[in-house]
Amino acid sequence: MPPIPLLQAFAEVGFQVAGRDGAHGAMRALRKVVPLEAYEFVAFDPGTDKHRSLLSGGHRQVHDDAAEEYVRLAPYREAMAARRTVALPGPGTERYFRRHLEPYGWQSALTTPLFLDEGRYTGLLHLVSSEREAFGGEACELVGALGPTLAHVTDLSRCLLGPVGLPPGFRATAFDRAGVRREVPGSAPVADPATMAGLAREFIDSRELSRSGLWLDPAGGWHEVRMMRAAVGLHGAIQGAVVAQRACALPYELTGREVDVLTRVAAGDSNPQIAAALVLSVRTVTTHLEHIFAKLGCDSRTRLTTKVLNEGLCRL
Repeated sequence: MPPIPLLQAFAEVGFQVAGRDGAHGAMRALRKVVPLEAYEFVAFDPGTDKHRSLLSGGHRQVHDDAAEEYVRLAPYREAMAARRTVALPGPGTERYFRRHLEPYGWQSALTTPLFLDEGRYTGLLHLVSSEREAFGGEACELVGALGPTLAHVTDLSRCLLGPVGLPPGFRATAFDRAGVRREVPGSAPVADPATMAGLAREFIDSRELSRSGLWLDPAGGWHEVRMMRAAVGLHGAIQGAVVAQRACALPYELTGREVDVLTRVAAGDSNPQIAAALVLSVRTVTTHLEHIFAKLGCDSRTRLTTKVLNEGLCRL
């Protein structure tokens, strides 16, 4: 293969991975210089420590059990350690090849583990052909060199934020509805991720575009928490949320009990309902509200509720 087409294909693969056509466009570009007939991307999900078939072209996707079977093979474990490609069939892969590829007419295959430039493993890429020995040494080298670029296709930890991004000074973690955690690039993870996953799931199921409020951690520290919708997984295919969190002092010199009362007011509860919910007397609730009105500078329950919701003064 002459060098110019190779360089062009290399550049086009990177362009497609970053662009609209993504993995399928990248494989069309790679097909110009590598005799692949079908392909499959298998992603490693750091939230579950499992591999699963992500997308394919030219043949039916394998079952996730088959993906897990393959990554346990000694040749693949050795390839991961050395970060090199594996040709199939070959020593240690014959049984897998006969079971999952040969029945469909494939005569040769190539697999490469996918690592980002930073060294994080994201999954693997299978290439197959109906020709024997279709993938020579040059093809192996090219596919291996493209590994860091193609690794972005199977990076399920990615979190795609909107143009506003994260507020400064916050730590953040992304969650999908199943509670699977994903890192937010450039941010430390939130405290108490199990609690935050529950809050995120409730938020994802709501119709709100964003939500903010106060959270009291088990050690008695208050935190400002903001939640925003985000796309996670491959090209943002999974609906999720980012939970951003930072330690804070209660605003307006509010007390914890006053925050509890504010939260019930914002929910539309009357004074007797608040008293029953917080196990207080109605008179105590009235006193708390007098203090709250003075601290927040509000003269009506409606204005108080508006201010509380706008500034995230409720408990989440």
